[in-house]
Amino acid sequence: MKMPLIAAAIAFVLTGAASAACPDDAAVEAFLAARQAAEPAPLAIAAGAPLADGQCAQDKLVARLTESLGPVIGYKAGLTSPPAQKAFGVTEPVFGTLLKGMILETGATVRPAEAVRPLFEADLIVEIGDAAVNAATTPAEVLASIRGVRPFLELPALVVGPDTKLDGAAITAINVGAWKGVMGDLIALPEGDAGVAMLADFTARMTDAQTGETLSAAPGRAVLGHPLNAVIWVAKTLKAQGKALAPGDLVSVGTFGPLTPMKPGMSVRLTYEGLPGTPSLDASFE
Repeated sequence: MKMPLIAAAIAFVLTGAASAACPDDAAVEAFLAARQAAEPAPLAIAAGAPLADGQCAQDKLVARLTESLGPVIGYKAGLTSPPAQKAFGVTEPVFGTLLKGMILETGATVRPAEAVRPLFEADLIVEIGDAAVNAATTPAEVLASIRGVRPFLELPALVVGPDTKLDGAAITAINVGAWKGVMGDLIALPEGDAGVAMLADFTARMTDAQTGETLSAAPGRAVLGHPLNAVIWVAKTLKAQGKALAPGDLVSVGTFGPLTPMKPGMSVRLTYEGLPGTPSLDASFE
């Protein structure tokens, strides 16, 4: 994307977002064009906007992205650990949407040059099994309504320039940076208290696949005290939007460690110590 077009896009944003809570189509198109060109994208909302503005921007963005990335397959709770929330100046999670074309298989090779500020993080996917999960208020009730969990190495991209401030509304507007993610096979969990304890106590360990060096390690409870609490939060957020989780939906619970910049030539492995079979995922960056 040429710089004059970037300047025009910023002008669209400043005029469109200032006049209405929901960004106009021109602001969203400008954001999409820059994102597609791997150029720093102008936010589709004004700085310091209410969270509702950010959600409206996300809804419009996702509607357009489904044209190239396929249907919605789930949702994500972002910034679910204290370090992640501190990094973005928020005190609660943020809500994002997952599309089919974002999901990659283990061993995938990803080019960081295809996105602005691409990152990687340890995550976990919960696969919904029963709509009763929407009424769950405890991890035990969530566990009874899911098919299991899936390893997930999320590869988000912040898409905006380094000088752009991302608060809760802004990061919601960019769909919480959802870009790509490597997902593994479904893992069945023990029922009842044993399964609840297992998800609280397992360790998500990120290592450099070439050297074996540990890059991060965190227990399941690092996400909102228990990773299934993220499912409760997503269900409540969807209810406020007039929606609900359905069987087959995926929920990305959020990061178990730091957001780390991708570096070309690097390979990483994410291992889930304490989950059945000690599953792992690999990805390379070129």
